[in-house]
Amino acid sequence: MRQTKDQKIKSILKQVLFANIFVAIAKIVIGHFTYSASITADGFHSLTDGISNIVGLVGLSIAAKPVDKDHPYGHKKYEFLSSLFIGAMLLAIAFKIGLEAIERLLSPVTPTFEMEFFLLLLSTLIINIIVSVYEANQGKKLDSYILLADAMHTRSDVFVTIGVLITLVAIKLGAPAIIDPLASLVVMGFILHAGMKIIKTTADILVDKVAIDQKVVAAIVMSFPSVINVHSIRSRGTANQIFIDMHIILSPNMSIKTAHELVHDIEAALQQKINPHIQAIIHTEPNDK
Repeated sequence: MRQTKDQKIKSILKQVLFANIFVAIAKIVIGHFTYSASITADGFHSLTDGISNIVGLVGLSIAAKPVDKDHPYGHKKYEFLSSLFIGAMLLAIAFKIGLEAIERLLSPVTPTFEMEFFLLLLSTLIINIIVSVYEANQGKKLDSYILLADAMHTRSDVFVTIGVLITLVAIKLGAPAIIDPLASLVVMGFILHAGMKIIKTTADILVDKVAIDQKVVAAIVMSFPSVINVHSIRSRGTANQIFIDMHIILSPNMSIKTAHELVHDIEAALQQKINPHIQAIIHTEPNDK
């Protein structure tokens, strides 16, 4: 049976969830046995990847509900509420890592790092790279905000793990133990950045930030000879669900039937030239001048 778009997204999130849980457990275990604050911090960062997958699955299940009496625009924004929760969770994890890093700065502990731990950590890095690239590509292909946000989260994990590996090699070569908690502070910085970026992008959607430039919409509308003018253009939404409303000025002699057909033609033109997922509400006004 052919999968729907939502089913494909859920399937991808489930696949990624197992990979993220494995990576997180591996890093936390390595951090415990090597006494490395930076690896442990990286492990908790990876754990939030898994948790975000679960949150995304729950959010998608709610967002997939059909339009009903109480939700005439559907439940799509529950997906973005899930992303907002992911961003807030990242900030909380960053705060926790920061406190532990400060504690280690005050009482430094030299990590004991063996080759088998290095290879295992390197394998988690390879898994994260594969997951982030795969999820980002699928997010673009399916126009899924939750997949793109989660891929961005995992991508930050890749850079964090690279930094941790460099730090541990430096300690092995004789660098002071204090660079380990300093590295965990860098990890905290990456997590904060990812969290704030997700929150800002999601908040823009939830507060109905402009989705399409008014000038682009106006140019398409004014390409119809029957339209005398257009004003009060508003847009909101995301790539796979855009709402536009506007007022167009027409000749007072135009029949209701002709005006009705024109409105449909304008919406079709917007869908063809900008985005096929556009829904337009167009108010017609007679030209009084």
